[in-house]
Amino acid sequence: MFLISSQDLQHLISSYGYWAVGVIVSLESMGIPVPGEAVLALAAIYAGTHHDVNILGVIASAATGAILGDNAGYWLGREFGYRLLLRWAPYVGLSESTIKLGQYLFLRHGGKVVFLGRFIAVLRTGAAFLAGVNRMRWQQFLVANTSGAILWASSFGLGAYMFERALLELSRRLATASLIFGVILIVAAVLFMRAHETELRAKSERAFPRPLRLPHRIRGWPRK
Repeated sequence: MFLISSQDLQHLISSYGYWAVGVIVSLESMGIPVPGEAVLALAAIYAGTHHDVNILGVIASAATGAILGDNAGYWLGREFGYRLLLRWAPYVGLSESTIKLGQYLFLRHGGKVVFLGRFIAVLRTGAAFLAGVNRMRWQQFLVANTSGAILWASSFGLGAYMFERALLELSRRLATASLIFGVILIVAAVLFMRAHETELRAKSERAFPRPLRLPHRIRGWPRK
């Protein structure tokens, strides 16, 4: 992860305002490990002590950055990640059945992954890309992504604005806790899939009976 000090973040916020918040959150949402949550909290605290930045603007810029960054990550995963997955799957030991299983899980539970991923550090930078790779419907992704981004930006932004440094220190501890929780959640999901693998593979084959194929051309926002 890139190491950016609080002083550097504060300088970016004071110099570029809402743009700094939106761009950094957007980059994190695309999968680049920059401290999006930290810049949101610092910008909210800055808004409480400076008149040139408004808390509603901070929340709006963070939510917008999260939505745009996640959609960019989704598009990269759907158009390029999926192609790479199909081409290289045999070389890394992934069968077509396994790829269909991933698609089926995102078909059934993708909305939960995208929404909750906004609040879990280990998922925040990768959930959108994985949704694209697993061909989650864009309309379903957009609803989960937008609602999660708005709730995340509002809760963390208003919390930092109201409680200032106390919440910033707490958010650092929560980031560690959410990372641990995310790892535990992933391990639990893997164990569950192994215990129900035969049943889940059968369901995924019924959901996707046709052979998987590469898209003929790159499309902007494909529909399935």
